[in-house]
Formats: sequence, structure tokens, C-alpha cells
Amino acid sequence: MDPITAHVVIDRPREEIFEYLADIANHPEFCDHFMKEWRLTRVESYGRGAGARFKLDAPLDRFAWGDMTFIEMQPPYQIVAAGRGGKFNRNETWTTWTLTPSGGATRVEVTTESAPKLPTDRFIETVTGRRAWYTRNLKKALGRLQGNLEDNDERATDRGVRATVGGL
Repeated sequence: MDPITAHVVIDRPREEIFEYLADIANHPEFCDHFMKEWRLTRVESYGRGAGARFKLDAPLDRFAWGDMTFIEMQPPYQIVAAGRGGKFNRNETWTTWTLTPSGGATRVEVTTESAPKLPTDRFIETVTGRRAWYTRNLKKALGRLQGNLEDNDERATDRGVRATVGGL
């Protein structure tokens, strides 16, 4: 799947947003509407090497489990995560969070893409409308992230639960 990008401007300092995003256990708080059953892959959930497994709640997806691990951290500018998903975890994925100053606020941009291993995997992504589904859910996730971090509107009450090791 070609890269999909969404962005939002959050009225918070870039360093504060980076610290929040650098802890992968926080991601279910704003992504649990389309990524369910989060499990950490190690006890330490912060920084390079932190990772999680989750189940995508995508339509017509028989092989919904995926994972992501933080592979690059450039505080307070960028976080890059690599992962795998699909049948036998054969499809590679990448997600990049980029934070740039925007006046007194921070512009948060997330880009995600996948590299389907087989032609059948590419076909399934096309037939199921995965691109539109991801775009819609990324935008919603960023809106929830904004509400969680700004704590000044009703979206802050839509906060999900942090991920833990083994889902406890």
C-alpha cells in the first residue's frame, strides 16, 4: 500500500508530544478504535526497541494480527516504527511520526505504508478498501490524540486503556 499521511495541530510543546508518543503503551489510548487487543512485546514500553502486537479491526481481514517496533528515535522530531502483518506476518509495514513546530503548537504528522509480499496480498488490500479504511481511522486517531493531550474538550473522555505485557 502506498504511503498514507494524516496530520493534526496540537496545542502542546513538541517535547511533550514526543514523550507521549515514544511510549508505545500510550498508543491504544487513541488507536483502540481500529487496533484492538494490544500486547507489549517487552516490559519496557518506552524508546527504541519498544514494541506491541495488536489486532486490526479491518473489514474482511482474516489475518488481522500485526506488530510494530520503534526502530528509530530522533527526539523531539521523529519516531519510526517497523512492523509486520497479514498471513504469516509476511507483509512489512512502516509508520513514521513527525513533529514540527507550528507557531506555539505542534504539527503531528503520521505516515504509514505497507509492502505486501505476494500479489494476492496486494489484491486483498485493494479489494477490501484498506487505503480508505486506514485514512479514515488515522484521522480519527489523530483527533483522539489531540483531545487526550489538550485535555480541553469532550474528546479527552474518549481515552482508551494503556497496553500492558500480556494484555493484563
